[in-house]
Amino acid sequence: MQLTNLKGIGKKTAEKLILLGIEQVIDLLFHLPLRYQDKTKITDIADLSFGQTALIEGQVVKTYLINSRRPMLVCEINDGTDTIALKFFNYFYSQKAKMIPGSYIRAFGEIRYGKNMMEILHPEYQHFDKPLPLQDSLTAIYPKSEGINQSTIQKAINQVIELLKKGEIKVEEFLPKDILQSLQLPTLKEALIYIHKPPADADTNALLASKHQTQQRLILEEILAHLLAMKKIKQQAQALYAPELPISKTHIAQFKSLLPFALTNAQDKVVNEIFNDIALNHPMQRLVQGDVGSGKTVVAALAIQAAFYQNHQSAMMAPTEILAEQHYKTLSTWFDENDIVFLSGAIKGKERIKVLEKIKNGVKIVIGTHALFQKDVIFNALGLVIIDEQHRFGVHQRLALRNKGQFEALQPHMLIMTATPIPRTLAQTAYANLDISIIDELPPGRQEISTLVISNDKMQQIAVRIKANCENGAQAYWVCTLIEESEMLRAKAANDSFEELKEWFPDLRIGLVHGRLKSSEKQDIMNQFKAHKLDLLVATTVIEVGVDVPNASLMVIENAERLGLSQLHQLRGRVGRGNTKSHCVLMYQAPLGDVAKQRLDIMRQTNDGFLIARHDLKIRGAGELLGSKQKGAVQFRLADYERDKSIFQQAQQLASELIIDYPEICQKIIDRWIVSSDEVSNV
Repeated sequence: MQLTNLKGIGKKTAEKLILLGIEQVIDLLFHLPLRYQDKTKITDIADLSFGQTALIEGQVVKTYLINSRRPMLVCEINDGTDTIALKFFNYFYSQKAKMIPGSYIRAFGEIRYGKNMMEILHPEYQHFDKPLPLQDSLTAIYPKSEGINQSTIQKAINQVIELLKKGEIKVEEFLPKDILQSLQLPTLKEALIYIHKPPADADTNALLASKHQTQQRLILEEILAHLLAMKKIKQQAQALYAPELPISKTHIAQFKSLLPFALTNAQDKVVNEIFNDIALNHPMQRLVQGDVGSGKTVVAALAIQAAFYQNHQSAMMAPTEILAEQHYKTLSTWFDENDIVFLSGAIKGKERIKVLEKIKNGVKIVIGTHALFQKDVIFNALGLVIIDEQHRFGVHQRLALRNKGQFEALQPHMLIMTATPIPRTLAQTAYANLDISIIDELPPGRQEISTLVISNDKMQQIAVRIKANCENGAQAYWVCTLIEESEMLRAKAANDSFEELKEWFPDLRIGLVHGRLKSSEKQDIMNQFKAHKLDLLVATTVIEVGVDVPNASLMVIENAERLGLSQLHQLRGRVGRGNTKSHCVLMYQAPLGDVAKQRLDIMRQTNDGFLIARHDLKIRGAGELLGSKQKGAVQFRLADYERDKSIFQQAQQLASELIIDYPEICQKIIDRWIVSSDEVSNV
């Protein structure tokens, strides 16, 4: 049935409904309410309370205009228990003409305190001369878009619900009866009817909190759709072929002997998981999570070594030039300089041509930024793709790099790394197509970072601390933040702080780094800082990931209230990398909002990245934590990772059962909830 078959839905309205994702009549059933209004009972005016939304009836006592700066129509009505004022700023004179004393009005709206009596501002209302029927169910309020009013959507959905009740349209039930009974959940038809038309005695608190069993029925199926889609992608990937990259114990031992440190047990465990994957002829798809400073780069280096000895290329992509250059520098200490090249957008002309030629001719290790997936980059035999801080890249960017490695019908192995700890429930769902490894142990000697939260007006105290820190031979970061997403404005803010700090500390060697500098300038300043030719580095959040200066033991983040928890944790992880006790000072501009205060308190209380990530998930949601605001990433319409933990756990088990026992319904569930291509989801 087409949308235009419904009363009140013409061609233009149908086109506007498409903007809400409603293309067919059946889609209206899955356009779910935001909240509910109770128009099932009349409340006495004397029983009303402030902030309540209620339906009332009464007789007009008097109607008048108030001619102030904003002219207003006022209609006072009384129901025998008390009087209330209905007020209208945007009114027509015809309204006043109908509101004659002695006539009857039913009104609905939010109760407010007025000067002389309670009032409702701009209520819904209707005149009546004989008793009006009451609604027999709560009234659903729906999301809407420009050009479509609430009434149009309500009337359309009411029609569809009636057709569903009569059996004139059907929603196919995919979940087996025995599963629904064991979980004590209603059928899909029962759930949809209840959600759109809850009875007068419905538990509105449960409905508003999405805790009602009818909503949980839909939430379960939506989560199942995503899990099944991811598991299907994983199965498809396992059906592809990749180069086998086994590595001998001798080569592993040789590499480890080059390291100035021993791997932690957690690193060894993850390395073995990777070696087991890439020794097979199916593409590895593994996510490695490790908190800031847990040693992911050396794990990646061991994977690169396996590809190296099997005569295959490895490509490692990082989101910023500073991080990519640091990876290049670190790996250059473990591999011969003739076997490794660096490529970024800043490399131009003859130098770029030279690097591209080396890549085409099979140089073993290629490190770079998003420049790696540009059209003119041609690999020779790409066997391993490593993506660092994957949430910084769009889905299509990751796909483009993976596709560079397709040769002789083989796919490259893919290793994805993130220093953003992801809560278990979130990781198991969002990355169900990947095997997950966790480096949950920091290298010995890493210092606990003490965090101080202080107002901007205590700047003098911080200045004393920085001076003492640097005079004792340690180094410090001063991080500038800015609300506007503009590299130019960030650079200006950093420049202003740089000039101010030079006046404060004429005896200190101070450097400045920001995103507007040329790549060579940034690298030169970072090298100076690392070599302790600078005492204090003023920087934007460009240093958030990857910078490793063990002698830096103090970080000051100005206007820290502007940043999210994950970003603050990443920045703080730039210190505490040496043997000296380290400190992070979070400066804020008073007054603090509730969310900002909550963030800064959490940072002060813990250094545990996974605990911070759980709080971040509560505050900001999964989109921020995963970078899933990118097109093609896992996003839920109904489910919430934090609220619905128990349903996610049920869905994990159920998805595995369905794939084995009911494979024929899996794709149907996916198609109902997800509109995306397998290829995009594959990364």
